[in-house]
Amino acid sequence: MKKKLALMLAAGMTMASVMGCGGSGDAAPAAADTETEAPAAADTETEAEAPADTAAADTEAEAPAASGEMIKVGIINNDPNESGYRTANDADLKATFCAENGYDASFAYSLKNEEQINAAQQFIQDGVDYLLLSAADTSGWDSVLQDAQANGVRVILFDRTIDADPSLYEASIVSDMRAEGDKAVEWMKSQNLDEYNIIHIQGVMGSAAQIGRSDALTETAAAEGWNIIVSQTANWNAEEAQQIVQSVIDSGESFNVIYAENDNMAQGAVAALDAAGITHGVDGDVKILGFDTNKFALEELLAGNWNYDGQCNPFQSSYIDDIIKTLESGGTISEKTIIMDEKGFDAETITQEDVDTYGI
Repeated sequence: MKKKLALMLAAGMTMASVMGCGGSGDAAPAAADTETEAPAAADTETEAEAPADTAAADTEAEAPAASGEMIKVGIINNDPNESGYRTANDADLKATFCAENGYDASFAYSLKNEEQINAAQQFIQDGVDYLLLSAADTSGWDSVLQDAQANGVRVILFDRTIDADPSLYEASIVSDMRAEGDKAVEWMKSQNLDEYNIIHIQGVMGSAAQIGRSDALTETAAAEGWNIIVSQTANWNAEEAQQIVQSVIDSGESFNVIYAENDNMAQGAVAALDAAGITHGVDGDVKILGFDTNKFALEELLAGNWNYDGQCNPFQSSYIDDIIKTLESGGTISEKTIIMDEKGFDAETITQEDVDTYGI
């Protein structure tokens, strides 16, 4: 296998090589195995370009794999700066897929599907053994996956599902974003409010997280007669979310729930409420829901400033590593899909131990 990997991609796509292991932070909460495919809806965040200072670099193999050669891996992810979730996810992958563990790994980052597809095609051309993918969008991947299969490149999905024939990838280690949304919506129902007037702040449209979390709310709202005042994307971004909430405040329309599809957007929404002197949280006028269990979000719950936060587990690398080792030893994968075990946290019951254990 080549020890140097030269990467050439379209503008806007950031790629970097990993030459050593780094710490991944807190240990990953356990994942539950299941043979049921995760819904095509499934995570996470801003439409900013990936950092320009992580340009392509050459990688020298430093430690042999069990076979005596490095396992060549191309990893396509979303911008690690988009959220605390994505930063933790990226650090977890880099801690595992490094030279000390027998991997010659290169990373590509973008929040745009077309750029991710270009990166995947480049990795296939460069002869990687494995392509690890967290897709920006659920659609458009069939051709790339078919090319990978034709060239002997094994594909493993992580974090997000895609709309593709399961025969085109080896395994999928993902969050069930619809289940995350369903948990949050069930919590909303349990509040038994006299009326539900909801500001719905969506993530990047077409991403698995946006689809799953949005569908859970909109379908329940229709069935229960809840009023969704506005449903608008903030692209996982706090400032855009603040603007959406500010525009509703300026309109004079009454609302009592903010359902934000990630913690950053919930944080931006709360900033608009604070600026307008509108109370929120356990004893406030507006219920605040977020997702991802960033530590700052769980601390807001513990303080009673927010009401609910849904976990999105970013720690998938150990499961991917196990799958690769199984395949490299000639074994087969018994579980096509691994659904990450995830919780929902209520401000009324959350503890400091929860914050310390699950905050990312």
